[in-house]
Amino acid sequence: MTKTSQLGPEHISDIVQMALSDHVSFATIQAEYGIGEKDVKVLMRNTLKRGSYQTWRKRVRDFGDRRETYK
Repeated sequence: MTKTSQLGPEHISDIVQMALSDHVSFATIQAEYGIGEKDVKVLMRNTLKRGSYQTWRKRVRDFGDRRETYK
């Protein structure tokens, strides 16, 4: 059982919104909910539609190359 399976639907929704935001880092999500970057990616993969997830990952990768503190 993973940490994300222990979260309620309201927390999952909050995490997804935070992860989709360009202004919230993985470190902030980890500090607030105790789940790391890999767990957030798995949660997003399981929650979002395939195309939405791929678009989100591309955006995170592209901005991550430009800015060290981005996600």
